[in-house]
Amino acid sequence: MSDNETSRLVKGALLLSIAGLISKVFSAVYRIVLQNLTGDIGFYMYQQLYPLLGIATMLALYGFPSAISSLTATEIEKGRVLTWKGFYRPILSILAGFHIALIAMIYFAAPLLAQLAGDEYFIGLYQFAAMLFLIVPALAILRGIQQGRYEMAPTALSQIGEQLIRVCTIIAGAWLVSRGIFQIEAIGTTAVVAAILGGLSALAVLLFFYYKNRAGSYRELSVSSLEAAVPWKNYLKTLLLFGIAAAMNHMTLLLMQLADTFTFVPKLMASGAGEIEAKEMKGVFDRGQPLIQVVTIIGSSIALAIIPAISHQKLKEQRKQVTNYIQTVIHVGIFIAAGAVLGLFIIFPEVNQLLYKNTQGTNELRLLIVSILMSTISIIGASILQSLGMIVRTAVFIGISFVVKVGGNLILIPLYGVYGASIATVSSLAVLLLLVVIELYRKLPGIPLYWSISWRSLAAASLSMIIYLLVVQGILASHVMNVRLLLFVYVIFISLSGAGLFLFVLLKTGGLTEDQIKVLPKSEYLLRIYKGRKQP
Repeated sequence: MSDNETSRLVKGALLLSIAGLISKVFSAVYRIVLQNLTGDIGFYMYQQLYPLLGIATMLALYGFPSAISSLTATEIEKGRVLTWKGFYRPILSILAGFHIALIAMIYFAAPLLAQLAGDEYFIGLYQFAAMLFLIVPALAILRGIQQGRYEMAPTALSQIGEQLIRVCTIIAGAWLVSRGIFQIEAIGTTAVVAAILGGLSALAVLLFFYYKNRAGSYRELSVSSLEAAVPWKNYLKTLLLFGIAAAMNHMTLLLMQLADTFTFVPKLMASGAGEIEAKEMKGVFDRGQPLIQVVTIIGSSIALAIIPAISHQKLKEQRKQVTNYIQTVIHVGIFIAAGAVLGLFIIFPEVNQLLYKNTQGTNELRLLIVSILMSTISIIGASILQSLGMIVRTAVFIGISFVVKVGGNLILIPLYGVYGASIATVSSLAVLLLLVVIELYRKLPGIPLYWSISWRSLAAASLSMIIYLLVVQGILASHVMNVRLLLFVYVIFISLSGAGLFLFVLLKTGGLTEDQIKVLPKSEYLLRIYKGRKQP
């Protein structure tokens, strides 16, 4: 790979990370608005469908495009034209066959899925949601081919456009429900329609860029055509093994929600809760998901901006520099996640009141947000392993954590109710973290990863922030809880000032080295604080 191609790849990876961050923030915000407009029952109905819709999105956005881009880049390096007979048709045939089988499986299993979820109303909705998978092959091949040519803008713009359409459609449907024009059950149908419309809008964006860039791409590839015998075995292995594994590596939090979809309400009802109460509690429990998602993606995105600089080859050739990158990614992730968990734990009553209009479920959700620490560090660690070529193994780790979550829900929800679901989530992500850490130390022997962190600085920053938050909370919280505008100003102020204090103390006490700070975005501002600290 030439230096120019490497530069395009790194810039493209950063562009995709930014698009992913924007989309995840949109996702968190619209779910909060949805709950505000339709209540916990409406939120419950949406969340019962969200994991299935999310799986389709992950396959179309990350999984199969990653596999197809790998195949595309390989053929381009050989100087071949990607023809219909030798490339497009076999790829589409494999994807179409897989997704038709998947649609059939979901369609005919819908009664069983609805029974597992504890609500037969979802039979038709699960069957309707299965239709979303019809769009996935076209989205995947268009994204994959253009990514294989190092054209990342189409994928990034299509992702943002898709999410915007989904957000607008869902909020419009929720507003109609809140006005009494639609019944509450319409939320499920709206969720599926929004996903399909979003997928079609993404397809339109991708087609525009594909036809716009096709002529130039073909002129560059005039050496030979891909008309030899189709390598079906290689295509099948790459698409179905690598593609699904790559998608799973982006599904950590989604799989936790999938487990809750089919176990939470039935097990809560088995412990004595009524049907309506169980559904409302599921809606309350799901309040934590947008917060976990947005904090995790912010924490991991800042760190993962460095990931493209890590690879097997670079580790061999520039071991010291790559080691610094790896340590920086891990340390920054730990600092952000730890600060976020501690801060949210303290101010969660006010956050819950601000976002969802009451403090119901505060204690259970305080326990759930501890999972932010495990999820952020696990995702960063898994991303490092993936950059070193261990995509399938990290997917297996995520699969194991999903099994632990399902087992935990089945055992703990009947015993401890909503607390049991929170414990199961934290425990499953702790198992994932343990597996990832063990594999990192096995793959990178001799490199200090977690124990090289400045725990003294983390403790000082955490203690300073905790004291500050408790003092401000004690003085102001009781005066703003009943006025939402004042509460909004209060939460923004205490969040930003608490985070600023945490960062200031962390840098002043040497939590990051100068070399690590230089790797981070906007490092010049951070260095001013760091260099002003007293030297030992």
